[in-house]
Parts: sequence; C-alpha cells; structure tokens
Amino acid sequence: MYNEYDNLSFEEQLHLTEEEMRRRHNQQMFLRRNAQLLQQELEIEAKLLEENPEFARTIHSLNMQEIQSNQRGLQNILGSEKLGAKEQNVWSKFFPGLGGK
Repeated sequence: MYNEYDNLSFEEQLHLTEEEMRRRHNQQMFLRRNAQLLQQELEIEAKLLEENPEFARTIHSLNMQEIQSNQRGLQNILGSEKLGAKEQNVWSKFFPGLGGK
C-alpha cells in the first residue's frame, strides 16, 4: 500500500518519526502546563471567593443574569413570531420584490 513516506529513505523516515515524537512531547508538555496554570487559577479564584462573600454574591448574580439572558435569547429564537416578522422586514429591505405577505 502506498503512503507518503514510501519515497523517503530509512533515515528520512526515522527523522520524521523523531520530529513527530518531539511534536507530541511538546504538545503534552504544553497541555500539562496549561492544566497546572488552570489549577492555580481555580485555587486563587476559590480563595478569593471564600475570603470575599460579597464578591462571591456579585459573581453569582452576574452569572445568573447571563444565564437568564441566554435563555431569553433562545426563547426568542425558538418560539417568537416576532423574529419571523423582523427577518421578513430585513429581507424585504434588500429584496423588495420577493414575497411580502
């Protein structure tokens, strides 16, 4: 079966394999470092929230507002006839002859 390495010498294939091993090792080290930094960030955040109850309440309130806003947006997209009317108005501005009801 033909593959992209058939035309390469053994040394060239070995070099590519070594490059791939280095690339994978570097990627693993990068991921490991990212995981360590994320863990540190989470620990600092937990400590800040623990030491500052008012800050924790504010963060919670902002998160709840964001969730509610996302839910309202989703409800507007899924269930509102107003969206269809708005969409129709937008299209009619660009293509006035195309199917107005």
